[in-house]
Amino acid sequence: MKNIVVVGAGQMGNGIAHVFAQSGFDVTIVDVRQESLDRALMTITKNLDRQLTKGALNEDQKGATLSRIKTSVDLKMTLANADLAVEAATENIDLKLNIFREMDLAAPQSCILATNTSSISITQIAGATKRADKVIGMHFMNPVPVMKLVEVIRGYSTSDEVNTIIFELSKALGKVPVEVNDYPGFVANKILMPMINEAICTLFEGTAGVDEIDTVMKLGMAHPMGPLRLADFIGLDTCLAILRVLHNGFGNSKYAPCPLLVNMVAAGKLGDKTGEGFYNYSDPKNPIVASTFSK
Repeated sequence: MKNIVVVGAGQMGNGIAHVFAQSGFDVTIVDVRQESLDRALMTITKNLDRQLTKGALNEDQKGATLSRIKTSVDLKMTLANADLAVEAATENIDLKLNIFREMDLAAPQSCILATNTSSISITQIAGATKRADKVIGMHFMNPVPVMKLVEVIRGYSTSDEVNTIIFELSKALGKVPVEVNDYPGFVANKILMPMINEAICTLFEGTAGVDEIDTVMKLGMAHPMGPLRLADFIGLDTCLAILRVLHNGFGNSKYAPCPLLVNMVAAGKLGDKTGEGFYNYSDPKNPIVASTFSK
């Protein structure tokens, strides 16, 4: 594993590139927009500076990490010598299938194709390729440079060899890999998203307000972040997409998205990324309950 390609320069993609580069791997981030790539490099630099301030690395290590990261808008050319490609695009099945078809055509036959999907079937994604044995889920947690867990998800045809390689690679990144089966939501989001959805329903039904719900879960359940604040951090559109995968995959009404969540996504109130969700982020360091929900 010498040449790593990360497809997608968003929040997850730049975090994945960060940890690979910091662990000594050469990484190329690919995106269709150069401005997204420029923003990704700025975010990585800012996060490295934060680590520098905390004493987690020194200036030489920061420089070495950045020197290992390249960017490109040409997926085909970038994949020509790739050993591993990690897709980190938006949680949209059609988009992911198209990306995997392109990667399958462009990458060497020896290249492993991984997806950072948080809920979509690995088996279905692998079906878009002619190398189903080399397709695997590698689900990092957000923020990637901080969170230790990687869910390693085997598709129906994923080989033992590929599973072992990704397990050991995750450890080399300083992560803790956990093998889970290929069912909607895997483990993390099969448990997390219904909790977030129930918190939104609790608000929707008028049982309590935004701050009250988050305070109960933080102080009563020792959660580091309340579920509504966490939903904003993840992105309400992402939460909705995952809930729909769960609802469609299991056919169980307990996974049906709360109407309030559906309406907020339709209105473009997606959380941190748009500046407003359950909270208002006009001052990112001091978010306040959005006026829609304030008493």
